Amino acid sequence: MPDLNLPLDTAKLQKIVKVLMEQVERGIDSQGNAYSLFQTAIVLEDKVRERTRRLETALRELEKINHELGAAKQQTETAQIRLMEAIESISEGFALFDHDDLLVLCNSRFIEFWSGGRNIREVVRPGIPFRDISRWMVENGIVANIDDDPEAWLRDRLYRHSNPTDPTVVRLTSGRWLQIRERLTQDGGIVGIYTDITEVKLDEQRRREQELAEKSILLQSTLDHLMQGVSVFDKHCQLVAWNDRFLELLDLPEWLVRRGASFADYVRYRSARGDYPEETERAIARRTEQVRQALSTKSEQLLHNGTVVDVRCDPMPGGGFVTTYTDVTDRKLAARQLREANESLERRVRERTTELTTVNAKLRQEIFGRVKIEEALRQAKAEAEQANLSKTRFLAAASHDLLQPLNAARLFVTALADRTLPEKEAAFVSQIERALECVEGLLGTLLDISKLDAGAITAEKTDFVIGDLLQQLAEEYEPLARVEGLTLRVVPCSKVVRSDLALLGRVLRNLLTNAIRYTPSGHVLLGCRHRGDVVRIETLDTGLGIPEASVGEIFDEFKQLHPDRDKSKSFGLGLAIVRRIARVLGHSIGVRSVVDKGSAFWIDVPVGVLPQALPKREATTASLDTLSSALVVVIDDQESILLGMRELLQGWGCSPIVAVDGRTALLDLARGECRPDIVIADYHLENGANGVDAVEEIRHVCGRDIPGLIITADCNPKVAGIVRRHGFHLLRKPVKPAKLRALVSHLLARP
Repeated sequence: MPDLNLPLDTAKLQKIVKVLMEQVERGIDSQGNAYSLFQTAIVLEDKVRERTRRLETALRELEKINHELGAAKQQTETAQIRLMEAIESISEGFALFDHDDLLVLCNSRFIEFWSGGRNIREVVRPGIPFRDISRWMVENGIVANIDDDPEAWLRDRLYRHSNPTDPTVVRLTSGRWLQIRERLTQDGGIVGIYTDITEVKLDEQRRREQELAEKSILLQSTLDHLMQGVSVFDKHCQLVAWNDRFLELLDLPEWLVRRGASFADYVRYRSARGDYPEETERAIARRTEQVRQALSTKSEQLLHNGTVVDVRCDPMPGGGFVTTYTDVTDRKLAARQLREANESLERRVRERTTELTTVNAKLRQEIFGRVKIEEALRQAKAEAEQANLSKTRFLAAASHDLLQPLNAARLFVTALADRTLPEKEAAFVSQIERALECVEGLLGTLLDISKLDAGAITAEKTDFVIGDLLQQLAEEYEPLARVEGLTLRVVPCSKVVRSDLALLGRVLRNLLTNAIRYTPSGHVLLGCRHRGDVVRIETLDTGLGIPEASVGEIFDEFKQLHPDRDKSKSFGLGLAIVRRIARVLGHSIGVRSVVDKGSAFWIDVPVGVLPQALPKREATTASLDTLSSALVVVIDDQESILLGMRELLQGWGCSPIVAVDGRTALLDLARGECRPDIVIADYHLENGANGVDAVEEIRHVCGRDIPGLIITADCNPKVAGIVRRHGFHLLRKPVKPAKLRALVSHLLARP
């Protein structure tokens, strides 16, 4: 607002009034009318007076406004002075730029930060663009660490200034560190606060240097405790770390081993004193090239003092390499001594070889004789083993031929026993039947032992409830125990075990038979004990007991501690079979006994998993008259067995047709124009034929599924598998007539 001068304005008004009065007077003179002039003067005087009053009023208002403006200006100047004092009082640098990025104002702290010992006040003045300030700082070396690409730093600074987000940290060449925080104003300008964080950075640097020093001390301590010499060179091939062993092993001067020493000087010094066989320049060039390519190298060097070192050089991440030196002088010396010893030994060997040649000639004859003796011994041993194997094979292979006549005899005796005979002849038949039973038992036991020894019996383990087997044994042996005047008690058990049901049943039957046979009076107990992951099955009796000295012998063949007992019922093979079966099953067996108190035999069986419940079979009872008038075809290549089977079946009321093969049986059926109700056939027939094919042929010709029963003395599992696959039933020779009758009745009664 411009200031007003009141006396000057009044003079102008008076001048205007004077000019107006002169014009009026000239008008009056021209008209010559005094009265009109007088009237005009009065009117003009009134007008002048009115305008003068208005002018004075306007002047007074103008003077008041001028006074108020002066007071406002003084307040504004006071506020500006206070703002500048406040900005100057803060410890941070302050700068304000308008929306055109021109400097509006800044404090002296801002100028101090960026001065760098130069007169920056001539440059940093209101109205200068931020770009010019930044470029001046770059060109005058105010900012540190931008020598590589100043323009890139300038572009980044201008971008961060135009798009302020996070604080910017700048290092100055004066040693200061500045943290710049910039924000946009409401009118589009930018305000910046510049904070000196030099002390913070120095603290961080001191902490970092302290940590590096601690790590360096730890690294140096580690290196000093190594048995190998170690040197570390940085990416500029300058020495940065080493240990005392490095100095000691390579015998280097202290002026060479210092921080910053050149690798080239190190190689040149060693080459000059003769550590390398190459020329100096070649050694330096070769080793420097290996370092430059950052290749891992391993070599062996002979030093000038005779020390042999194993040198390994490995590159480090980020550049540089570490070299380890291992003293292998002793090892090399030992190798050389060993080599010399070998050479000396070779000379002595050659000398002794000459001497021994004569001795060998003398010993050769003796050795030749011993070879003959050893060969004879080996041949004798092979013959003995072959004889034992032949015996086992003979027993296993001869089972069929041995059991055939025995089977025929049993059939004839049974057929004869079913007839009405005089008392004396009936007693003879009974004695013959018991004798045949003994022969069957002995022969079956011998065959079992031979099969077990030959490995022909294998275990087929399954999981089953042991209580079912115990109940079956109770039903089988309770009548026998009652006949002997003993009490048999079987403790029920619901445990599940894993074993071969048939073989385990054979073991328990032998143990029960043994317990009943050697218990004159009292009782026999069969039960189980759960012991961890096994179930111990035991037989306990109140019998004669076993002397402690004889416990280890009872499982041998034909060993009987009480031969006065009924020999017709025992051959001393039951426990031998128990031991062999237990070995096949992989189960442990044992015995404890007290003389005249009784014995306890046990077998440990692994615990199994409960099997899925099988559907219960409905009990079927064969009608007593199912055998009556039944047409039975019997096929066997032994005439005696055919005659015995015919007599036995006729005694049961059957109509038998006997034949030596299937074709003959079909011819007999064709002549009689009939169809059989069941076919019983031996597995092994003449000319390589078998009973399974014979039954299948009869089934095919007759056009219906006739029940088939295969009888054989062959215990080969393959035979049993073939019979099962064809859906036939299998009986082993010698056949028990009662079992044969029950099975035939069952097959005939089945729809």
